[in-house]
Amino acid sequence: MSDVATLLGKQVTVKLSGDQIFEGILTDLGQDVLVIFNGMKYYYIPWMHVHMLYLSQNLKEKIDDPIEPSIGEELESISYRKILINAKGIFSEIYVTGNISFHGYIISVLSDYLVFYSPVFKTMYISLSHLKWITPYNHRVIPYNLTNESLPVNPSHTSLHRSFENQLRKEEGKLVVFDGGSDPMKIGLVNKVENNIVTLFVASGEIIHLKLSHIKSVHLP
Repeated sequence: MSDVATLLGKQVTVKLSGDQIFEGILTDLGQDVLVIFNGMKYYYIPWMHVHMLYLSQNLKEKIDDPIEPSIGEELESISYRKILINAKGIFSEIYVTGNISFHGYIISVLSDYLVFYSPVFKTMYISLSHLKWITPYNHRVIPYNLTNESLPVNPSHTSLHRSFENQLRKEEGKLVVFDGGSDPMKIGLVNKVENNIVTLFVASGEIIHLKLSHIKSVHLP
């Protein structure tokens, strides 16, 4: 980590899984997270998705130092979990592997997943292992330009299990949408959750078995 620390305060290029590239100032880093400021927003990126980090060669497009502090600035030492906890209640964009992006609020951070409230999808469960980055919006940003009356944060009041698998067991017998609903074979009725396998009845009545470790997000329609 000491060699990487020499890049603090410098403009860097970060290459993530899926060949996604960020350019910005490395403002902070911890054992499992790094913080990049791209001139407009902070991006909090877990190391597990970083493939490459190096001093930027594109200094013609110099990025100015941030004026506003990051949400991890007051922490003595940062970690991804601490960042996620500090982001609770701040309107944010989260990006998961598979090119899926959601906008909303972190409600709770559990052992291996977080509870996220989206104005579009309502209460969601997001696997932490698939969360590629989070960027909180400026406090002045109005989500979808809605009024407070039109955008109440109404998270589900259901009790939460610490683990993603146990939480999904609570949804047995219910209709669910996995990974944003882009794949019709990931929309259906949960029949059983056991041994890291989710058994799902899809619209045709066909039975599908999904590996839980590959499920990125869950919401109930």
